[in-house]
Amino acid sequence: MTNIIFSRKEFEKHIKLTSDIQEKITSFGTPLESLNAESIEIEIFPNRPDLIPLEGFMRSFKKFLGKEPGLKKYKINKPEKDYKIIVDKSVKEVRPYTACAIVKGIQLTDERIKDIINTQEKLALTIGRNRKKMAVGIYPLNKIKLPITYTAREPKDIKYHPLGSQRELTAQEIMMMHPTGIKYAHLLENQKKYPIFIDSSKQILSMPPIVNSEHTGRIDINTKDIFIECSGSDKSTLKKTIAIITSALAEMDGKIYEMEIIDSEKYITPNFETQKIKISLENVNKLLGLKLTEAQMAQLIQKMGHNYHNGTSEVAAWRADVLHEIDLIEDIAIA
Repeated sequence: MTNIIFSRKEFEKHIKLTSDIQEKITSFGTPLESLNAESIEIEIFPNRPDLIPLEGFMRSFKKFLGKEPGLKKYKINKPEKDYKIIVDKSVKEVRPYTACAIVKGIQLTDERIKDIINTQEKLALTIGRNRKKMAVGIYPLNKIKLPITYTAREPKDIKYHPLGSQRELTAQEIMMMHPTGIKYAHLLENQKKYPIFIDSSKQILSMPPIVNSEHTGRIDINTKDIFIECSGSDKSTLKKTIAIITSALAEMDGKIYEMEIIDSEKYITPNFETQKIKISLENVNKLLGLKLTEAQMAQLIQKMGHNYHNGTSEVAAWRADVLHEIDLIEDIAIA
C-alpha cells in the first residue's frame, strides 16, 4: 500500500470534495486518509498503480461516479524520424529490458511537475519493487539528440553530472558520494558493468536505476515535449508502467508517440493493446450472492473503466491488476 497526496486545488479542478464525494472515494477502494485546505491524502493499494497519478485517478474515479463509463481510448502516433532505442547486448546481464515513449505538447505547471515526479517515484517504489524490478526516467526532449542507445559500461568508463550534484562524478563516486547513489547502490552490487542511456551526441542521460543527468534529467514549466524511459528485469511490468505514465500525460492533453525498441527482436512501445477476458454472469452472481442481469453486469463493468460485449470484457493496458475473471468480479463488487 502507498499513500498519495494530491493538491486539493488540483483535485477540485475536476471534482468538488463534498461529503458525498469523500464517502465515494473510500467506496471506490481508495480510503480517504486525510483532508485539509491544502491537500487530500488517499491510500492506493498495490494492485492499482494506475491510480497513482492524479490524472489516472480522476479518469477512473469519474467513471465510478457514472461519468464517461467504459474503456477510454487514446490516439498513439507512429514514431517520427530517429524515435528509436538501440538496446546493446551488454545490458542483458544487468538490467535487460526497456520500454520508452515520447509525449508532446504538454502544458506543465508546478503542480503538474510535482505530480509527475511523485508518480515516477511511487511507481518505482510499488510496481517497481523499490527500483529493483523497474525504474523510470523522465527528460525534456529538447535537450536530447535521438536516437538513444541503452548499453552498459564498466564503472570506470562512466562519468557524467548526476542530478542534484555540483559537478561531474564517476560511477564509483556516484555510488559512494551521491545520496541517491548511496541509497540504491545495492541494486548494482557485484555487477561488472552498469547500464546507461546515452544519446546520439554521446551525452549520458542516466545510469538506471540510480540517477538521471543534471543536464538532461530535469523538466520545468517550459518543457513541452518529454522523453520517458523505463528499465528493468520484467518486460511486462515495463509495458504496464509506460502505459500508466503516458495515458496520464495524455489526460494533460499530451500527444503520445511510439518509439521503436531495437533489441534482439524489434518491438514498439507504448502498446495500448487491450486485454480480452471472458466473464460469466453465473460466476459473478454465485460469488457475490447477487441476482444481476447481464445488462446490470455490463453497466457495472463499464463503471470500472472496462468495455463489455457478449460475455467478454475489454481491459485497458494500464490496468496491471486485471489478469483473470476473478479480478473483474472484484471490480463489479466495488462498483
